[in-house]
Amino acid sequence: MTADTNAPVVNLDSIKQACGTCSLGALCLPMGLDEKDVDELGRIVKRNRPLHRGDHLFRMGDPFHSIFVVKSGSVKSYSSAQDGDEQVVGFHLPGEMLGLDAIDRGMHSCSAISMETTAVCELPFDRLEELSRRLPSLQHQIFRLLSKEINREEEMLLVLGKKSAEERLAAFLFSLSLRYKRRGYSDREFNLSMSRQEIGNYLGLAVETVSRLFTRFHEEGLLEAQRKHVHILDMERLEGMVSACSSMVNDHARMC
Repeated sequence: MTADTNAPVVNLDSIKQACGTCSLGALCLPMGLDEKDVDELGRIVKRNRPLHRGDHLFRMGDPFHSIFVVKSGSVKSYSSAQDGDEQVVGFHLPGEMLGLDAIDRGMHSCSAISMETTAVCELPFDRLEELSRRLPSLQHQIFRLLSKEINREEEMLLVLGKKSAEERLAAFLFSLSLRYKRRGYSDREFNLSMSRQEIGNYLGLAVETVSRLFTRFHEEGLLEAQRKHVHILDMERLEGMVSACSSMVNDHARMC
């Protein structure tokens, strides 16, 4: 992602692309499918109108009908307590899926809201399930994605459970860097679509702590942060701060 904040967030023409020509084919369900299977998958995908910032994709308690893939933009998933408090569950970037948690109970256990202008691909689950029975490669890919989601949750539990505040923020930024790199963007310069408060909520830190850590990282030459724009200056040191999270570091090594 470039530093140009005036660049369009979503290209409306690209939303009309089929799975076979989508630039995210290597990140979501089409990966590992042959051309014929991708064409069949493309026929069940719904490409809805873009969401604007603050629009909900689904809400906690809604009946489960579809899983979603972020095509452009970003989405925040969160749960709400009875007292109204919000707990951020995750941030989802292009190529990442939402709604998998609802398969078991038949309803969504969290809400998903757009953090900026966002386009998503909707896959009706009944049709996806039917198609996966006929296409073993698709079924395998669904299992692979479910496994990735489990690994990501376990990784974050490790970060939140045993890491210092400094290590938590470093791991979060390093994870974002990896995810942007997979999408063909810069892994050293990107814009944060989430606020400092949302980052703190996700990491279990006070917003003041997050702001103080960004200032410290800036002063120590680890990164430059101007509002929502982040420029990582010392990737090696950032990687060293999260070395205990071996799966993240291994992912980085495979891509270099």
